[in-house]
Amino acid sequence: MARKEFVSLLEDNIWTLERLSDKLGLKRTEKIGYPRQLLSILVRLHNGGRAKLKDIARREHVSTPNLCAAFRKLEHDGLVIRATDDEDRRDTWYCVSPTGVELSLRAMDLFRQGVEQMFSGISKDDEKRLTEAMRTLRDVLNKVELGNE
Repeated sequence: MARKEFVSLLEDNIWTLERLSDKLGLKRTEKIGYPRQLLSILVRLHNGGRAKLKDIARREHVSTPNLCAAFRKLEHDGLVIRATDDEDRRDTWYCVSPTGVELSLRAMDLFRQGVEQMFSGISKDDEKRLTEAMRTLRDVLNKVELGNE
């Protein structure tokens, strides 16, 4: 019975976090002028560092052709740098350009501001409880992720 409740609570929290993320993402895209998916790809590339297109596609759950179109736009706008792998010319590496870094940092800052604004009305006690619960969730999820590699 406890496992069913756990799964149900995790599912509820994932959906709630997605809705909150959608709200925050919409505010960011309005202020920055890029679609949410492009911003997400750019920020995740900035945080994760240089990566191959096929690895980014797997991580983003996007087909490689769709990702190619997104990266053409990001490259055209000077936000990412593309380089062919010297050892395997079929592979392409992408990294965030200096302009892309600036935009990523701006997007992350707007995200943090949005989170602070969204949760500004909760009590200190609720903030403390939520922080501890999220810390525990992060730690356990990291263990699960490491165990599944």
